[in-house]
Amino acid sequence: MMKKLTMFYDGLCPLCQAEILFLSRRNESGLLSFVDVSSTQYSADTVGVSCQQALDSMYAQYDDGELINGVDVFAAAYERADLPKLAWLFSRPSLRPMLAWGYRFFAKNRHTISSILGPTALRLVRATHQQKG
Repeated sequence: MMKKLTMFYDGLCPLCQAEILFLSRRNESGLLSFVDVSSTQYSADTVGVSCQQALDSMYAQYDDGELINGVDVFAAAYERADLPKLAWLFSRPSLRPMLAWGYRFFAKNRHTISSILGPTALRLVRATHQQKG
């Protein structure tokens, strides 16, 4: 049985919101939960990761308390969202350095990148859901 995973995300980032919305709609197993680090639900003391650390790199926590961050979060989340090809891609040792670099670049520049791509990504995720619903 897979452990439940709580992802900590930047709720002020439209691209991050789109990713969380996409994953939440695929969360049929109930193995994912999501907490906006700027909300009152997030407790840096309980998690052991400051708000700034959580904003600098994607963090997630298994229900047993184990923390993971960066590319590992995406591999674990995609596995739980029944996206095996993406989970496989994000778990490839040969790709990890490039994916880690890409994610660090994105995290550092997410508000600029998100201001360009985020609104469209959110519209697409919402439209896809409405078509299925």
